[in-house]
Amino acid sequence: MELTPLRQFREIARAGHMTRAARTLGVSQPALSAMLKKLEVEVGAALLHRTGRGVELTEAGRVFLEAAEGALRGVEAGIEAVRQVAGLERGSIRIGGGATATTYLLPPVVSAVRRRRPGIRFYVREAGSSATVAAVLSGELDLGIVTMPVREAAGRKPELFATRLVEDELRLIVPRGHRLEGSRGFRWRDLAGERVVAFEAGTAVREVIDRAAGAAGVSLDVVMELRSIEGIKGMVRAGIGVGFVSRFAIGPGEGLTCREGRLARALAIVRRSDRPPGPAAGEFERELVRRIRSRG
Repeated sequence: MELTPLRQFREIARAGHMTRAARTLGVSQPALSAMLKKLEVEVGAALLHRTGRGVELTEAGRVFLEAAEGALRGVEAGIEAVRQVAGLERGSIRIGGGATATTYLLPPVVSAVRRRRPGIRFYVREAGSSATVAAVLSGELDLGIVTMPVREAAGRKPELFATRLVEDELRLIVPRGHRLEGSRGFRWRDLAGERVVAFEAGTAVREVIDRAAGAAGVSLDVVMELRSIEGIKGMVRAGIGVGFVSRFAIGPGEGLTCREGRLARALAIVRRSDRPPGPAAGEFERELVRRIRSRG
């Protein structure tokens, strides 16, 4: 059943008069009468009866009006909800990324977007790049921040769209009083025999570090593996060993750069190429790109 007849019937019931209802609706009285007859045929009962002063609802008409008003309220609420989402008054954003992204990159962006759009809800998942990519491809997440190059299941790469965000550098941090404290950089041979507090094996960051150390002929003595950047920093401060963290996790000028080639990785934001982001996710993505790139 179309909604227009329901709205017209509701107005007739409110006005109690065909002519006044037609005037309010902006239709002719004959057209309104024809609609009413068709509606009565469809429901199989007379909905109105005429009086000397206009029209009144029959018992069937009162029952139908209650149902019609409920249906219209539901539809109108749905339309308003869609308008709110399209207008970014409401909506949700599901985003995932590694420890660097969720701890240091996302919070200021989430805060900025929420100040403008307090009705938007956020779901943030911390996971490695491979798990984040899989969640984006499956539709569990709208967006992901991952280390490039992106690894996907064979044959699925066309489904992913990646936007390069920024180059991140991994820097060495050492305990207070360490022989390398105050140095402007380090060489891999400086780490021979050093205990290392590292990211979990298999993560993108760990692969960058292991690959560079292996190329320099150095085997790192990893004594502890963690997922948390703050955990690594805390263990280094406690003197457990040295560690590598993102430049975003430390202050300007802090940490030691590798003199034999910067430990760099490219971070990108990824989403499904066949699913354009909704209004909320689209605004968030633009804000994320703007803010992260401004940090260089």
